[in-house]
Amino acid sequence: MDVTLLYVDGCPHWQTADARLRVLADEFGLHVTYRKVSSPEEAEVLAFHGSPTVLLDGQDPFPAEGEPGLACRIYQTPAGPAGAPTIELLRAVLATDREGRL
Repeated sequence: MDVTLLYVDGCPHWQTADARLRVLADEFGLHVTYRKVSSPEEAEVLAFHGSPTVLLDGQDPFPAEGEPGLACRIYQTPAGPAGAPTIELLRAVLATDREGRL
């Protein structure tokens, strides 16, 4: 499974997502690659809806509304809005992707 973490400078939430992915790395055999998004044009091409964005095999498993752009992203979690997906949300999408249902 190819996992890419897209981020922008100035948004601290990508580090939270990274730490959570590292917790899950052994469980799922993950190798995370990182890509800094630097321009509005690049955000448009990548359909980047904010930092952090986790891509699994090139797909964003968390639906996002609005226009692509260079901003921090908000995730809806069971505890309310947050700057990064929870470990539980990440585990669920990783398990689904591993089973080929993403």
